Amino acid sequence: MISGFATSEGTNKFLKNSGINSLNFKQIQNLALSNVGIGTYLGEANESTDELVKNAVKQSIVSGINVIDTAINYRAQKAERSVGKAISELINEGKILRDQIFISTKNGYVTNDADVKQEFWEYIKNEYTQKGVIKEGDITSGYHCMTTTYLNDQLERSLKNLGLGCIDLMYLHNAVEGQIKDISKEKFLENLKSVFELYEQKRTEGKIRFYGMATWECFRVSSDNPQYLSLQDTVELARKVGGENHGFRFIQLPFNMHYDQALLAKNQMFDGKLVSILEAAVKLNIGVFTSVPLMQGRLLVPGAMPEFNNLKPSLRALQFIRSSPGVLAPLVGQKSSEHVSENMEIMKIPPMLEDEFLVLVKKLTL
Repeated sequence: MISGFATSEGTNKFLKNSGINSLNFKQIQNLALSNVGIGTYLGEANESTDELVKNAVKQSIVSGINVIDTAINYRAQKAERSVGKAISELINEGKILRDQIFISTKNGYVTNDADVKQEFWEYIKNEYTQKGVIKEGDITSGYHCMTTTYLNDQLERSLKNLGLGCIDLMYLHNAVEGQIKDISKEKFLENLKSVFELYEQKRTEGKIRFYGMATWECFRVSSDNPQYLSLQDTVELARKVGGENHGFRFIQLPFNMHYDQALLAKNQMFDGKLVSILEAAVKLNIGVFTSVPLMQGRLLVPGAMPEFNNLKPSLRALQFIRSSPGVLAPLVGQKSSEHVSENMEIMKIPPMLEDEFLVLVKKLTL
């Protein structure tokens, strides 16, 4: 187990050692975080992909990225293990220290283990139901489980997979989306309070530093949608559970030039006024990481995105997202060395100035 967690001193030292323009790092919770992160969602659950992901994570960090995102269900636990091996190897090689790197993972979906050769439901029965981790009725139709018993079990597995003593950020994964078809909103919020209590306990135990919600729909849809969640109400719930120093400090949601609701949809109420989720997050001091920056490659097709600043399609996509006020970093999935090299070119230029960005948005939305 690698001890420690991301610190102000460590992350600022990473920034200094990287030689990258400090405008390509954001300061939040006293941490210096790169304004692009690496995601580890896609790929086959096999050893060759393990090696690709491990090497991509290493190459990304050496290129100046210190934000790494994964989840226990990504590649059936193998994504977390690949990240763990990358971090361990870089530390052993003397390239980084643990306190320089910000690592997030996610729990909530029911997952098997690709390294255990069992059929999915056989694994679930042997590993969870027979051991009392999951009871009848705990799993929703969306293959989701947010009981504190299950999430506690998953956290321990994530720590082991990653080889870490502490995870910087633990997300509850697609909770509204995975639960709301089967339970009422009132019951969901009651369960969410229990999860926040568990996470605050795990912060006290030193197993996680912060927690948040990785989402798909709930912060982007209108308030009359059953999946809608108010960010202000969610922060208030965390405050009731953990006090002013609560650990709910980050969210994740889809955002790109096609999924633009986070920027343009005024769906969140703050102080009696409708604002976008990105505006609400700034006002509430919540950091926003974004997923699917390249729409899994679909935005790279010629003509899929408007051209600006003479940038390649992948760099255009990343530049637009990371320049959006309220966004900490897009999380880009990259496995091949060539893709990492191309995407990391973005770290050689600063993000757009806010005025420049607003002019671009105005032009795009006319």
